[in-house]
This record gives sequence, structure tokens and C-alpha cells, in this order.
Amino acid sequence: MPFNLSLYLVTDAALCDGYGLEQTVEAAVRGGVTIVQLRDKYASDEQMTAQAKRLKALLAGSGVPLIINDRLQVALESQADGLHVGQSDAAIEEARQVLGEQAIIGLSINTFAQLQAAPIALLDYVGIGPVFATGSKQDHAQPIGFGGLASLVKACPLPSVAIGGLKAEHAISVHRAGANGIAVISAICGQHDPFKAARAFQATAPL
Repeated sequence: MPFNLSLYLVTDAALCDGYGLEQTVEAAVRGGVTIVQLRDKYASDEQMTAQAKRLKALLAGSGVPLIINDRLQVALESQADGLHVGQSDAAIEEARQVLGEQAIIGLSINTFAQLQAAPIALLDYVGIGPVFATGSKQDHAQPIGFGGLASLVKACPLPSVAIGGLKAEHAISVHRAGANGIAVISAICGQHDPFKAARAFQATAPL
């Protein structure tokens, strides 16, 4: 499936609880989100599969892909558009074999060593970061800043999306660093108006 990394929403069930996760995704997509990742470290596979199916139905016809974080079985059973894995998550080789050639598979990258070790031929994009420290992921790696982001983007042969503590005012710097897009969690999830929160990114940098 074709994909656009410009504005990549990573969901957080707790942050979205007040507004509603599905309502947040729907509003954010109207506001300009181009790809959605369902991430929930606490839900069971069954709960996450059910949520993924609801989001898949919600996104039908929008052209916005649904990516599952880490859970290969959830991605398979929900017929999601792809899977994103971290350095310690599901094996990329297995994910590609199970999900097929059309699946969108992404990998989190924090260092040059990780980039060099990545099975580039099996991936569609990489998530680079964290750019800044973030409360959305307590066990995140060392922040790399915009300088580190630019260096990794330059060395990476794949499309890339920056992540980690990023807000609308950082969109220009992400664009200047050469990344294809910006991934956010709290900058949209948990905001009073997810539609306006997503639109703010378009107002600050070309997406």
C-alpha cells in the first residue's frame, strides 16, 4: 500500500481516553494525519486486535494506512497495513514472511550501528529518534537532537520519520534535517481538539 510519512500519529490509549481513541484518530486524519500507528503496551492481543479492526474500518477509503506497533499477530489478524518494530520487538524477517510483500514495515533506529545492522531490503521506512526526551515512552534511548537526526537521515537509504518529544513548532527543523515526516503522540493524543492539533503541523512546515 502506498504511504505518506508526513504526519505520523502514534496512538496512546491513556492520553486519548478523554476524547476517545477512535474519535481522536478520525479528527486527526481530517486535520492532516497521513499514517496511523496503533500502539498499546498494556492491552491484550485480543483487545488490540478488536481495536485495530475498528480503526481499520474507520480509515477505510481515506488512503491512510494503519500500522500496528510490535504485535505481529495483531497485525495479521486485523489485516492492518503494516507493522512497526523496535530493536527488541518482533523479528523483521518473520514479519515480512508472515505479512507479505505489500505490508508496510518500519523499524526504530537510534544509532549508526543500528542503521548498519538493519535489514534494509526488508524494510519500507525507519523511525529515527528520539529527537528529544519524551514522557510517552519511559524506556526511550538517548535523545539525538536535530543534529543526530540529520546525520542518520543522510546515511539512511530509506524514507524516514522523526519521533520523540516533537511538537508543531519543531516541524520546520525536522523538514530541514531531511526527514520525510514527523511522528507524534502527545502533540495530538490527549489534546483538547485533535483536529486543530493536527492542522497546526501543516501551518508550520510543508507536509
